Amino acid sequence: MNWPDLLNISENQTIGITRTSFDRDFDRIIFSHPFRKLQDKTQVHPLPEHDFVHNRLTHSLEVSSVGRSLGRLVGEQVISRYSKLGEHLNAHDFGVIVASASLAHDIGNPPFGHSGEEAISEYFITNSTLLENLFTEQQWTDLIKFEG
Repeated sequence: MNWPDLLNISENQTIGITRTSFDRDFDRIIFSHPFRKLQDKTQVHPLPEHDFVHNRLTHSLEVSSVGRSLGRLVGEQVISRYSKLGEHLNAHDFGVIVASASLAHDIGNPPFGHSGEEAISEYFITNSTLLENLFTEQQWTDLIKFEG
């Protein structure tokens, strides 16, 4: 792997004393309209005694928190193996990159998670005689094998 190319190190500029372009990307996601819309989508976790229900915004924030910690741990390992990366990046940067990806992981997904994806696929499969000729082959495949 060519880590400098993958991480686009030439673009990683420090903004002020403490913010990097990775931090700025994280903030752009937090303040974006598509991210804020996640508060209107339900996330259900079935538990034996009762169901715990919260929204996808809360879920994405929780996933991002875990992702940040894991990203920092992985970042330490990657930098120890590829010491030249340490000239441009640190474990914090890896944490922010993974946290940003974690924040964005549910943006654009349908309501009700995987069951929502299955419902969309089933709709198009059931109505294929009416709908299939309205789409290209690639579009049709995407609709009948729908993945958020």
